[in-house]
Amino acid sequence: MRKILALLPIPLLFSCAPAAQNTKTSSAQPAVTTQPPQPATPVALEGYTLMKPLSTAPVRKFDRAAQVIDPAKSYRAVMNTAKGSITLDLNAKAAPVAVNNFVFLALNHFYDGTRFHRVIDGFMAQGGDPQSADLNLRSAWGTGGPGYAFMAEHQNGLKFDRPGVLGMARSSRLDSQGSQFYITLAAADFLNGQYTAFGQVVDGMAALNNITKTGERPGPGVEPDLLNSVQIYVK
Repeated sequence: MRKILALLPIPLLFSCAPAAQNTKTSSAQPAVTTQPPQPATPVALEGYTLMKPLSTAPVRKFDRAAQVIDPAKSYRAVMNTAKGSITLDLNAKAAPVAVNNFVFLALNHFYDGTRFHRVIDGFMAQGGDPQSADLNLRSAWGTGGPGYAFMAEHQNGLKFDRPGVLGMARSSRLDSQGSQFYITLAAADFLNGQYTAFGQVVDGMAALNNITKTGERPGPGVEPDLLNSVQIYVK
């Protein structure tokens, strides 16, 4: 049975021909100006509003996560990765603490520039360690967090029964969740009832599947993919 662990340092073109000249005289016509087309809202974000960040630059150390969500509302996260965007629906009703934590960190640019440091083919893609933003800390990737920890919501009824399930990584302790997360690449029912599931990919599975497979740790010549930013939307 595979475990999702925040690995601790202790056991555990076109061309055109010239137009033909028109010899007829015509009256001058006013120039017509048009506005450039606005990008269409992705279907997965229709009805949602982008939340304003809480900071202007990454903050990666806190005493706790401030309460920033309303569990009665719906939240979606867009992970802008090196392989494309991944949109996730966050289940604030089933996992209010985990969702609030993730939203709080994202709004503080906590995840900007971090890496998917542990990606196992056929299993899951793990990220969220602030240390993974620093290449000089490569040997410690997988051991970092936000400066606090909180209890798992592991019996909330959500299951790891399909690809694209978003879960919280932790050590062997139920109260060791922090910032690290993972997204399943296949069903992983053996995680049910043990780890906190708190979201599901609703768009961008192709990007998720293309994230570089690093194995347990990225070896020589393997460069983990960047998580450039995370945006949060609400309705």
